[in-house]
Amino acid sequence: MYTPPAFKEETLSVLHDIIDAASLSTFVTATADGLLATPLPLLLDRDEGPHGTLYGHVARANPQGTTPAIGAALATFMGPDAYVSPSWYAAKREHGKVVPTWNYVAVHAYGAAEFFTDEDRLLDVVTRLTNRHEKARTEPWQVSDAPTAFVNAQLRGIIGIRLPIDRLDGKRKMSQNRSTEDRAGVSAGLAASPRPEDRLLAGEIPA
Repeated sequence: MYTPPAFKEETLSVLHDIIDAASLSTFVTATADGLLATPLPLLLDRDEGPHGTLYGHVARANPQGTTPAIGAALATFMGPDAYVSPSWYAAKREHGKVVPTWNYVAVHAYGAAEFFTDEDRLLDVVTRLTNRHEKARTEPWQVSDAPTAFVNAQLRGIIGIRLPIDRLDGKRKMSQNRSTEDRAGVSAGLAASPRPEDRLLAGEIPA
């Protein structure tokens, strides 16, 4: 990921927070047949390894789980994002030499992927993933709510993924390279947007 110094995010806890906040990642592997990619939720274990370890699973019928990977795998995570109109810049009124851009937060995680089919490990992964996404509900659903034989049959239909993170690239592009006046215009423009996501992002623009 191209990351100019003004946008580079290197704090491990912040990178982990971005990963945890992302609802869905894209898991990519290079193979002899070309690139394979699957959108899927991944669970971060912050304490396993120097940069953390990711866990997830793909369907057994998905060729990504059985096609040998070449080199490192990549998991991408997107945070908040928004279009930035050049009409928001003070510079537009001063000289007009402005163009549109996009503000966003992203993290790329790299590492050698391990695929596994052991049912105990698979049960642990699906249980932790489920608990993570159900915990905010008034009456959380649990894997143990389903019949054991049914759960075991479902586990035979998936392949687990373990990705120990070797490297993290983080980017927080929030108009840091613009003047104070331009940043104020971007923040005001996002705050007035009809998109709730844009309005939330308005507060991320540095003063």
